[in-house]
Amino acid sequence: MSAAKALLRAPFDAMREQYASAVRAGFIERSLLASARFEHKLGALERATLGPWARRV
Repeated sequence: MSAAKALLRAPFDAMREQYASAVRAGFIERSLLASARFEHKLGALERATLGPWARRV
């Protein structure tokens, strides 16, 4: 992965880490459905923002 792609993806990785930290701290309910919804919405935002440079799963 190029450094430019890593830099573009950094804000989305930070949001994923913040979500995980909030779950571990108990601020957000630990739920597979909630986690999947969050990832779906964040993935859509990442694809809309970064286009072809977005992460593909």
